[in-house]
Amino acid sequence: MRILFCGDVVGRAGRQVVIEHLPRLRRRLAVDFAIVNGENAAHGFGITEGICHAFFEAGADVVTTGNHVWDQREIMNRIDGEPRLLRPVNYPAGTPGRGFNVYTDGAGRRVLVVQPMGRLYMDPLDDPFAAVDAVLDRHPLGREVQAAVVDVHAEATSEKMAMGHFCDGRVSMVVGTHTHVPTADAQVLPGGTAYQTDLGMCGDYDSVIGMEKGTALARFTRKLPGGRLEPAGGAATLCGALVETDDDTGLATAISPVRVGGRLAELIPDGFPG
Repeated sequence: MRILFCGDVVGRAGRQVVIEHLPRLRRRLAVDFAIVNGENAAHGFGITEGICHAFFEAGADVVTTGNHVWDQREIMNRIDGEPRLLRPVNYPAGTPGRGFNVYTDGAGRRVLVVQPMGRLYMDPLDDPFAAVDAVLDRHPLGREVQAAVVDVHAEATSEKMAMGHFCDGRVSMVVGTHTHVPTADAQVLPGGTAYQTDLGMCGDYDSVIGMEKGTALARFTRKLPGGRLEPAGGAATLCGALVETDDDTGLATAISPVRVGGRLAELIPDGFPG
């Protein structure tokens, strides 16, 4: 199975690059299952029902979120009715929505997607490791599901790496989101789990993590309260990762970063896994 995961979508520019390129990437890379992190898609803060459906129409099978999931309040009344939209799994019991779900690809293979949110420098939610452990115990890879994906939405690289090793051998891939900068550590861990600390964002990289430079620079250099941060609107880059799995075990055989459009050097893994 080939799984494509696109990192945090930031603002209109990020939405446009995903909607433009995701259908082409699915065809060119023979993608079986596609995931998009959409938590910054609505003008940089949260996501709406309409944006979710635009991603689904472009070819996303699942949309994950993170700490900005509730910034567009309308989603609180919509998320229970949309099983393809996930919020962090380690929110307290009774929170609207779901933190994991099992989906089916076009060939009938079952794919588990679960999204823990980190606690270092983030909101103090429930233990993400315990939450993931409980889900994986109920959905063993290679038996209950044919693939399993973990989107660890966290600030600290150490916490993301710890989640990768915690899940190694139990899931197909662990990828990090939230920090909006692609890391250079894409690898298959010793137990067979594909891993990358952060996928990077789908957004304008002539920015400060997707936001317009002027306001962000003023906050750092003048230490004065400024206006609301606005998403940068220039040409965007789609950043993500492509993973290939073994259908018998569900473990990864290869991982490659993917970059298309905008300012960053293009990387499309033709001939993958090579």
